[in-house]
Amino acid sequence: MGDTLEFSDIYQEVKGSWNDGRLRFGRQSVVYKSSKTGKVDSIPAAELSQAQWRRVCLGQGIKLTTSTGHIYKYDGFRDTDFEKISEYFKAHYKVELSEKELCVKGWNWGTTKFSGPLLSFEVSDSPAFEIPLASVSQCATGKNEVTLEFHQNDEAEVSLMEVRFYVPPGDTVFRDSVLSKADVIQATGDAVCIFKELQCLTPRGRYDIRIYPSFLHLHGKTFDYKIPYSTVLRLFLLPHKDQRQMFFMISLDPPIKQGQTRYHFLILLFSKEEDLSLSLNMTEEEVEKRYGGKLSKNMSGSLYEMVGRVMKALVNRKITVPGNFLGHSGTQCITCSYKASSGLLYPLERGFVYIHKPPVHLRFEEVSCVNFARGTTTTRSFDFEIETKQGTQFTFSSIEREEYGKLFDFVTAKKLSIKNRGFKEGIKGKDDMLEDSDEDQHDAYLERMKEEGKIREEANDSDDSDGESGEYDSKASASDSSAEEGDSDREKKKRPAKKAKVVKERKPRKKKPKDSGAPKRPMSAYFLWLNASRESIKAEHPGISITEISKRAGEMWRELGKEQKVEWDGKAEEAKKDYEVAMREYRESGGGSSAPSKKYSIMSQLNTYIRFVGLLARTCFFSSAHRFSIGLRSGLCDGHSNILTLLSLSHFATTLEVCLGSLSIWKTHLRPSFNILTDVLRCCFNIST
Repeated sequence: MGDTLEFSDIYQEVKGSWNDGRLRFGRQSVVYKSSKTGKVDSIPAAELSQAQWRRVCLGQGIKLTTSTGHIYKYDGFRDTDFEKISEYFKAHYKVELSEKELCVKGWNWGTTKFSGPLLSFEVSDSPAFEIPLASVSQCATGKNEVTLEFHQNDEAEVSLMEVRFYVPPGDTVFRDSVLSKADVIQATGDAVCIFKELQCLTPRGRYDIRIYPSFLHLHGKTFDYKIPYSTVLRLFLLPHKDQRQMFFMISLDPPIKQGQTRYHFLILLFSKEEDLSLSLNMTEEEVEKRYGGKLSKNMSGSLYEMVGRVMKALVNRKITVPGNFLGHSGTQCITCSYKASSGLLYPLERGFVYIHKPPVHLRFEEVSCVNFARGTTTTRSFDFEIETKQGTQFTFSSIEREEYGKLFDFVTAKKLSIKNRGFKEGIKGKDDMLEDSDEDQHDAYLERMKEEGKIREEANDSDDSDGESGEYDSKASASDSSAEEGDSDREKKKRPAKKAKVVKERKPRKKKPKDSGAPKRPMSAYFLWLNASRESIKAEHPGISITEISKRAGEMWRELGKEQKVEWDGKAEEAKKDYEVAMREYRESGGGSSAPSKKYSIMSQLNTYIRFVGLLARTCFFSSAHRFSIGLRSGLCDGHSNILTLLSLSHFATTLEVCLGSLSIWKTHLRPSFNILTDVLRCCFNIST
């Protein structure tokens, strides 16, 4: 058994919605990473105290309990995974994976048990359902019942609003137990510190920010928001392009709500020149005990630094700042537009961030491919399109053309898939407008923009020369103007007319038809090795997807030494030689020759048809001439028989014209021959038309 066990498509319930991700059991910890948010939950192996295997709605599930009282539930396993996981838990965690059956009787009378952050309703000592107390937003009591209200998730198709429990009158133990673990925000006590009149871009306005130990309180003139620290995913500190202001962005999940509007990001704008002296509403001993040196009672510095330092200590998350990217203007962002609003795009080390309306954060893990597209209004700008694995496309438009090289180098360095990249290698563009690009690979879009730029510059030069020749002096006399007109007329006659430049449209290349009978091309050394190693990779990583197999195989192939690759290079050479021999034999046997085209087959049939028509015409002509000679010898040839003969030939010519009139062969060869024939007959028999 390996050191780790990995499972994909494992689901975790978050406030009524199922989020998929990847779960990995390791020697040191159990790690779950959400595919939607990228959030990572790590459970130290030493803290695992209990593990249960249960049948749930999405197959089989695991419930893990830690010594600190936390409970984690993951669903989506198969029945065959039980033995493998059970042996792994015994060998590495010293914990037995026990099977637990859930009650499905449908009874609504039982007992409630509080185990850590869970409220379990049991019937006959078997759990019927469990309620995470962190999802409880309010707990209201009546005469003989307690009502639990839940946080709502906008992404859940069906939401549970409330659950009511009957309790004996006057019993407050149940209510107190729920409130002790519920996620009910109550502003009790004094705030740790207060930041007054901060400029907020999303939601827009100026707010006082009160920092409490467990939540953040935004107090404005119109709205108030209370944000638990548990809903904060990430913190960003980004410089403005003018280098005089700073953005502080807080990513939230679930978002804060105002009517039908959802704010997934909280964006604050600070001036670098604004300083602040801050004193926490705590003693030095309390600050040291609670925050462990991350904060001090008295602090001073720039306002954005103070806010970032306090938020980092209370939320316990790192602050993301820009990486090594520098645009054409020397800043760490790119000016662009998204949904008709101008903003700034920040290429970070692990994703893209757009500020500010609406804010967008795209992690590299969820990006399927990117695309560099030409601007719709002008060639001096381009669009940058990002397509996610879920099929959503984000288009950032009106990016200056000078930023193309820097952005292309950044995307290539991060190994993101580029949709419109060219296939030729080793061609380096030399363009003044795009000289910042250091990419050695040929880029189809770059070459197209070069050609359009040259055509545009030549067109501007011709327009300038025409404009200069058309200038005149409005104050000149009539004689002067007439003389100038005469001179200009002579000059126009001498000057040759400029030819309009026509840009030829590129015709799409026609693909050669594939020969199905030809021998298959040989595989390279890498693919020969991959076919032989695919099963071993699957055995080492159970449940691995096809794309992950390719990724893992590429890493393993790069790690192989030259001595190990010699064997596969030799097999590839042998396969290539066998292919050449088979191809030679195939061609010698008549294979691979180009099949007759459709045009050629039609012309061959037409030639055969015309030969038949010619033979028929000659037969009819000689039979008519034979009857005509018999008439001369018998003395029956008069004007009427001659006219009949001529009419029969004319009728035959008309019939041919009806059949072949649409063909050029009739017009160029057959019709003139019949016209000459009728003229000769008229001359011989003196027949007038």
